[in-house]
Amino acid sequence: MTIKKEVYLIVLCLLLIGCADKSGQSVLTAPVHSNESLALATFAGGCFWCMEGPFEKLDGVLDVVSGYTGGAEKNPSYKEVASGGTRHAEAVQITYEPAIISYDKLLEVFWMQVDPTDANGQFVDRGKQYRTGIFYHTQEQKQLAEESKRELDQSGRYDDPIVTEITPASAFYRAEEYHQDYHTKNPIRYKFYRGNSGRDQYLDRVWGEERVYE
Repeated sequence: MTIKKEVYLIVLCLLLIGCADKSGQSVLTAPVHSNESLALATFAGGCFWCMEGPFEKLDGVLDVVSGYTGGAEKNPSYKEVASGGTRHAEAVQITYEPAIISYDKLLEVFWMQVDPTDANGQFVDRGKQYRTGIFYHTQEQKQLAEESKRELDQSGRYDDPIVTEITPASAFYRAEEYHQDYHTKNPIRYKFYRGNSGRDQYLDRVWGEERVYE
């Protein structure tokens, strides 16, 4: 492990301890750094199990956390979010180094994982808790996200309009530990779920050989 990554992990641990609420659940809402070397990006793309892997593979990405955001209720559990009653979306929050990977690149990867024309869920998972969303942390991220969405909408790739919402980042609640890195902890179950969800079939149809992230 490099010294730089060791320092990052120490800072992250201190942040999580400091931001833990009374239930012990961590809340991340701002970049985890005192300088400008790291930044956060937050995306919702349906089941968060399927959204971690593509970003974890990228150079410049230091951490990807599954969680809940976009709702009003504090400290939601998976059961509460899955019921659709909290208005949260399953999402991933990414810590990255802008000097190595750009936000534009993260947006490119995001669009290649989702059906942005579906307002009521993603693939086999139905309900607003599985909606797509881009939660921006800065005005620059907002501008880049809006430009990216507009360009993709005008590209003719989709028959229907893109409905992915672009909204300010709000409190992000880390999901239960068994959800973190589910694709590596439970590879057989994950492959079974993913293979039967309809996600890969749709993405292969839309992106073909252009799709390089899984």
